[in-house]
Amino acid sequence: MSLRNAYLLIFLVLIVDQFSKIYIKTNFLHGEEVRVFEWFRVLFIENEGMAWGTKIPGTYGKLILTVFRLLAVVGIGYWLWTAVKSNSSRYLVVAIALIFAGALGNIIDSVFYGVLFSTSHGQLAELMSPQPYGTWFHGKVVDMLYFPIIEDYTMPTWVPIWGGKQITFFNAIFNIADTAISVGVGILIVFNKRAFHKKEDPAMPVSDEI
Repeated sequence: MSLRNAYLLIFLVLIVDQFSKIYIKTNFLHGEEVRVFEWFRVLFIENEGMAWGTKIPGTYGKLILTVFRLLAVVGIGYWLWTAVKSNSSRYLVVAIALIFAGALGNIIDSVFYGVLFSTSHGQLAELMSPQPYGTWFHGKVVDMLYFPIIEDYTMPTWVPIWGGKQITFFNAIFNIADTAISVGVGILIVFNKRAFHKKEDPAMPVSDEI
């Protein structure tokens, strides 16, 4: 797979990711929900930290996380470049490209959204607002995809730890960027042997020794 095609894949993921986030930000109130199916809903929340809302504590926690993401995406970009230049498997290149696109999509939120949008709490957010809700590098990541396949199920009392408690499966709320990262990681896990199988360079001579 060429670097050009990898860039095209990254561009397409970013377009879909950012379009969906901007649409949700400007058309949904924070916490607003639309039920598409019983097991699939569009639920607008904003994530200040990592997966499942995990945060780095402290005044500079958000800034540290954003800087870490920027460094990580530089490393992933270099990995993609070397994978293409070394004629690596299409599985590996596609996987890295998806992970890169997903990471970059969430970085855009973290770096720019704080100064581009007004608050979504109690009102519809305004793009290019004169009263932004945050500052540079302190934006919140927009999440909206929610698949509560099993909701408010009461676990049997005999089940250890969770017995008698209500659970929801799957209770994560995520976005297109998160999906791209998950698919990329999934490709590396499921197609591990194919992903890390290096193609032979056609320019290399083939030995006729027995």
